[in-house]
Amino acid sequence: MLACLPVIIAPAALAAPVHLAQPARPSAEPAPWSVRADASDRPDGAKAPGATPLAEALRAATTEGDVPQTSDGVRGPVARPREVAPRGPGDESVRRHWRVAPGVTATVWDERDERGPIRAHLLSIDWEQPGVGIDYANDGRVSRTATLSTILARDKAIAGVNGDFFDIGDTGAPLGVGRDRQRGLLHGRLSGWNSAFSFDPDGRPEIGPLPVTTTIKQRPGITITNVNSPSVTVAGIGLYTPSWGTTSGYRITDGQQSHVRMVRIKGGKVIRNTAKLPTGTRFKGRMLVGRGQGADALKKLRKGAPVTFVSRASGSPAMAITGNQFLIDDGVIRVVDDRELHPRTAIGIDRDTHTILLLVVDGRQSFSRGYTMVEMANLMQDLGADEALNLDGGGSSTMIAKRPNGKVKVINSPSDGRERHVANAVSVTYTAPVG
Repeated sequence: MLACLPVIIAPAALAAPVHLAQPARPSAEPAPWSVRADASDRPDGAKAPGATPLAEALRAATTEGDVPQTSDGVRGPVARPREVAPRGPGDESVRRHWRVAPGVTATVWDERDERGPIRAHLLSIDWEQPGVGIDYANDGRVSRTATLSTILARDKAIAGVNGDFFDIGDTGAPLGVGRDRQRGLLHGRLSGWNSAFSFDPDGRPEIGPLPVTTTIKQRPGITITNVNSPSVTVAGIGLYTPSWGTTSGYRITDGQQSHVRMVRIKGGKVIRNTAKLPTGTRFKGRMLVGRGQGADALKKLRKGAPVTFVSRASGSPAMAITGNQFLIDDGVIRVVDDRELHPRTAIGIDRDTHTILLLVVDGRQSFSRGYTMVEMANLMQDLGADEALNLDGGGSSTMIAKRPNGKVKVINSPSDGRERHVANAVSVTYTAPVG
């Protein structure tokens, strides 16, 4: 576990966010703040989402309370019911505040309320600052995971946080949309996991739905539901490219081996059409995988047939990354779960100050209980966010930043006691302008 940062007073030129302006009060021993949730806490008495593959839990989800809140599927402690209104000042103490780079600052602080203590970590990024860049990042392949430190080092980043939820127990691939400024669209879905943070072609940040449409020019009647996703939608068709990595066999059909079909395309033409899915091999060109009705549609693609793919994310964003739920939409809090506590990661947009907010709240530790979805939304709103998106949490929640000594290190305390391997990240870079 990371050592505690020393308490310092921020210089006036680097004033901490207004939310943290009040003086700290003496700390006290934390009171009991939670009870452990189990299956009986769910209305239907069912097992927690982690008892089944994450993709299956997502398909079965019908309400916010059913959607897994972390990739690890761990059921969070239940927050103690509040006896007073949830909003308003608590005991707050800024531990450290520093400039990471021009236009980028980091703040670490502690808070305590009737539910117990938390520790929060904030990166504030002026997206209009010359030289500052915000992008999607991964370890080079969609299905390959790595620590956040490794992922950000590839981008020579000065800061960043973990990104999308991912198929932690199987392929390792992220569930939603990912677009890199240099590499283009890497993965996406037509529907089902499209709540995204993005930058439009004009450099304006957005938070909203981001479906990915992929078609075959010569076969407009064929609907492609997934691009490099951890599994193909039931009755759908998935497109896999070399960006995926090695072939994953029947893992991408959730184990379904009957009524499936694979079509290989190379040089713009079909070179193979088979009912068997390869495992553990690299491939050139493209690969289509169909399930059920999708398999029936692919069966009609004969060897030698021309195939041209056209993929487009709505609005043609320059970069994009998805999370599971909108915390805030146009200034209005959209989540209702004020019950389950977890370490959390979120991204928000403060349009008044042209600032991107990257927020991590530690959890599952004695000094930091974690936050509910509502608490995360409230804090984002207090920090000035007009829109905010929840990213992967639990043991995935990690923040890295360049410290005053020049070293780029983890600045929060991941709940696993070390960095978890994750699928992707939000990367912050800085290149000094020339002249």
